[in-house]
Amino acid sequence: MHIEFLVEDSSGGKLLAQLLPQILGEWGAPHTWKLITHKGIGRIPPGLATKADPTKRILLDRLPQLLRGYGKTPGIDAVVIVLDTDRRDCKVFLQELRSVAERCNPVPHTLFRLAVEEMEAWYLGDCAALLKAYPRAKRDVLDRYVQDGICDTWELLADAVYAGGAAAIKKAGWQSAGHFKHEWAEKIGPFMNLQQNASPSFGKFRDGVSRLISPE
Repeated sequence: MHIEFLVEDSSGGKLLAQLLPQILGEWGAPHTWKLITHKGIGRIPPGLATKADPTKRILLDRLPQLLRGYGKTPGIDAVVIVLDTDRRDCKVFLQELRSVAERCNPVPHTLFRLAVEEMEAWYLGDCAALLKAYPRAKRDVLDRYVQDGICDTWELLADAVYAGGAAAIKKAGWQSAGHFKHEWAEKIGPFMNLQQNASPSFGKFRDGVSRLISPE
């Protein structure tokens, strides 16, 4: 089976690059995949218009066009699209996404998976991995986190692992936030235990991808 994975940013792509072999096995034995990162989430275009500039690489802006293309492309068995929910209602957002796929002809085999509220929730779902990467992380900050809670997730993680926390990162500018999100993927990702992650949204991602390659 060949699976295409679409993710909204490069830090999320860096994390998935480390996790996918643990779910799918060694590349090519027998499954293959391609991981495609974007430069932001954007929004589903009204009327599913196809006028989005492909060079800007904004995921939802291009989603209708991308899924139509996948539906007509042989050799791609499934498409997995991984997105942050941010402050959206998960059920409503998921239905909107599925509606885009259902309006394609032919309809590609598409799996949408949402990180609630942000992909940083998946790091916070594995405190053991987080503490291996950052042994001096503030336990009191980690202890007040509610799994998949709506709480400015990346900011809470920053408050736990950095002196000055999210406020210091924001003061340095948005590029600094991107730098640290890549660092979390590099440092925490290798320690993550996929079977013991307490994040419900991570569990849905892991199990959904596993089902794609499971025999009927």
